[in-house]
Amino acid sequence: MHSATHLPANHLPQNLLPNCIPPHDNAAKKSPHTLLACFRRCERAPPTPTPSPATPSTKTPPPPPAAASSPSPLPPPMAPRAAAAAVALLLLLFAPPAAAVAAASVGVNWGTMMSHPIHPSAVVGMLRANGIDRVKLFDADPWTVAALAGSGVQAMLAAPNDKLESLARDPRRARDWVRHNVTASLNAGVDVRYVAVGNEPFLKSYNGSFINITFPALKNMQRALDEAGFGQRIKVVVPLNADIYSSPDNKPVPSAGSFRKDINTLMVDIVNFLHANDAPFVVNIYPFLSLYQNPNFPLNFSFFDGATKPVYDQGMVYTNVFDANFDTLVWSLRKAGVPDMRIIVGEVGWPTDGDKNANIRYAQRFYSGFLKKMAKNVGTPLRPGHMEVYLFALIDENQKSVLPGRFERHWGLFTYDGKPKFAMDLSGNGKGNDLAEVKGVQYLPSQWCVFNKDAKDKYKDLPASVNYACSNADCTPLGYGSSCNGLSHDGNISYAFNIYFQTMDQDVRACSFGGLAKITTTNASQGGCLFPVQILSVSGRVVPLLFLPMSLVLLVSVFSLL
Repeated sequence: MHSATHLPANHLPQNLLPNCIPPHDNAAKKSPHTLLACFRRCERAPPTPTPSPATPSTKTPPPPPAAASSPSPLPPPMAPRAAAAAVALLLLLFAPPAAAVAAASVGVNWGTMMSHPIHPSAVVGMLRANGIDRVKLFDADPWTVAALAGSGVQAMLAAPNDKLESLARDPRRARDWVRHNVTASLNAGVDVRYVAVGNEPFLKSYNGSFINITFPALKNMQRALDEAGFGQRIKVVVPLNADIYSSPDNKPVPSAGSFRKDINTLMVDIVNFLHANDAPFVVNIYPFLSLYQNPNFPLNFSFFDGATKPVYDQGMVYTNVFDANFDTLVWSLRKAGVPDMRIIVGEVGWPTDGDKNANIRYAQRFYSGFLKKMAKNVGTPLRPGHMEVYLFALIDENQKSVLPGRFERHWGLFTYDGKPKFAMDLSGNGKGNDLAEVKGVQYLPSQWCVFNKDAKDKYKDLPASVNYACSNADCTPLGYGSSCNGLSHDGNISYAFNIYFQTMDQDVRACSFGGLAKITTTNASQGGCLFPVQILSVSGRVVPLLFLPMSLVLLVSVFSLL
């Protein structure tokens, strides 16, 4: 679910923007109530976006609206980072070996779509401290992969969706990819076990963009690994979302499941090819999404504590949607002629913010039940026994598209600064310790950017200023049901200003907005709403967030408490 369903970044139609920023007339100057109706119009009738199959690229923040006195896009400060990097590199050397802690029964997905990444060596040290010996990556970025060398952590590398066309068109591209990413990594001491070709390429939202190129790319990658002598050791897989199979509405049980009609023939070819090469089927299953997409879905069926009415199917009893979903895939594989094909759960998890059901309490309930289930090796009714799974995800990623939902940036077991969000025993058997945090993370000064209530004409340019801040930083905690939803009107504005200020490395020019904002050394956090202080990005680069006009829709909460 990189993205969950991991949809590509998109823009709402540009003609939405002027309609969502009210005119700077006298009424608007006198009272912000005019803004509320305007933002509600945007939330009430957002246009249906047409997803683009292209992998989103990092973009420079747009210039602020002309009417606003907001800051211009800022170049990242170039403060020396050598000391921080050196500390991070040493952490891997002195991290306790995996054998010294209770072994985790699961792997994790390690995504890196954040504006301020933690040094990979420090992250690997945290993995080892927690006994995590498997990671699934979404690319083969050398900076990340190199940190795994000699760590004992097994890796799944990936060729992203934007590489599929070239891999499918020219076998030489596949050979080059294997040489640069697999051979080089193995020679450096990285334990590569899988190569993922694409990520959820058959999502319905992609409108068939990858249907004709995924299988050729898969075959070329397999051939390239065989030619390099790695075909038996390293398996090629295609991580797929659970929307590729389903049961009919009139018979919603696992035994009625099959692959989607529009890709059934293709899926039969792919699974038989994978099976012939002794490669597993990798599927991403999200009980949270069942709840998110259907308001009538029984809440307790998302968890593993048996507090719901079971589903019966041909003598099998299902007490949770994960088992039912997994076994629907098993039935689909049976009907495709590969009943014994090995299955890996490539992504499974629960977000902690961005939706009324995305919170710490539910995430802890989900993981507690799921990890106990994994520790007992009970499997599912159709597939009892051990399961190979990868939790989604390791660390929150503030650059992910919010098109699938505001929760997309909050799947991490760890916060942006590498701290565990809640107590969690990865072993699932009560013998493990709480999660160890990332060591050596350094922060910027303890200062915040807040709304200046004494500013003159403070409501004149406020909509454009807040829109600018949230278009270039992560304001998803302000959404309905999210952790900061209870803030006052002024608190919402302060959050928007502060998160932009922090994203821009606390550059003083990022806390101006024409006099609407000011810097304070008093912690602005309120209740359960954290106003973060940014970490020092040891990568030496600060990547600005994608400009998403959809943030206009998010901003309804800013004025909802007037």
